[in-house]
Amino acid sequence: MAQNHELIKSTSEDTKPRRYVFVLLNEFTLLSFAAAIDCLRLANLMSGQDLYHWEVVGETGDEVSSSTGVRFKLDGGLDELRRDDVIILCGGRAVAANTSQKILNWLRRESRKGVVVGGLCTASYTMAKAGLLNDKRATIHWQNQDSFTEEFQDVELTKSVFQVDGNRMSTAGGTSSIDLFLHIIADNHGEELANSVADQQIYSSIRTDQDTQRLSIPTRIGVRHPKLSRVIQIMETNIEDPISPSTLAKDVDMSTRQLERLFRRYLNRSPKRYYMELRLQKARNLLMQTDMSVINVALACGFSSPSHFSKCYRSHYNTTPYRERGALASRLSI
Repeated sequence: MAQNHELIKSTSEDTKPRRYVFVLLNEFTLLSFAAAIDCLRLANLMSGQDLYHWEVVGETGDEVSSSTGVRFKLDGGLDELRRDDVIILCGGRAVAANTSQKILNWLRRESRKGVVVGGLCTASYTMAKAGLLNDKRATIHWQNQDSFTEEFQDVELTKSVFQVDGNRMSTAGGTSSIDLFLHIIADNHGEELANSVADQQIYSSIRTDQDTQRLSIPTRIGVRHPKLSRVIQIMETNIEDPISPSTLAKDVDMSTRQLERLFRRYLNRSPKRYYMELRLQKARNLLMQTDMSVINVALACGFSSPSHFSKCYRSHYNTTPYRERGALASRLSI
């Protein structure tokens, strides 16, 4: 990093340091945490002022493991905080299993003081479980959106990279932590300082809460064909009640045969097969991330019977839904 930099003074008259308390859940995502805390470090460096303090805590008060297996020594446990502190929950893998009753009770107690609470990556689950996101807008990593929507119907879930609603904040994970914390720094101390922090991180495309977290369909599938993209979008938003290929073709002003050729040419599979894979992918997410029964998972993914669901699942994943869930339970108990 360049050592010669111009100091960017805060535009805020109140430069009393704000303390951020990072709560690391077991198997937290390292990138999300590191990206967030580095923004605060750089804000202090680039301003030449002590704008932010932080500490890293967890349920045990001792140490915690990230999803990479790297272990972190904690500064302390779940102690009582000041009202002007900011809690940042850092989630990752198996967030439901790593959300304990102790964490939930602590969050509820601290939130009653009016403390600002944010969640990185999958930590929106923990916030929602504690009841902190009822009637709030929030986001979570795209892979967890299906299960989150099934469990927390009082939360207005968005597909944004980050979301701020009152004193609740959430991100989708990965580098979206940078976007949220640049937003916070700009709000606290001005755009010039936030841009200076982004420059130090060589982060040239700052996103807002209006940006979505996933690549566009053309980029994701590597094909720029407007009608193909539109059909895939319709499929992705109609998993529970699948639409027939003939109806899909009609929706984009094509014949069924033309649609078949389009999928074969660009994706090397039929529309029916591609649709099935989308439904099975959602089913696997629900099996791995929720306590929904296999029957309810089947219904949520457009399968009329458990036997048909099991047959299709086994053909695609080489295991049954029941064995998949059993294998997950075994791994979590180790």
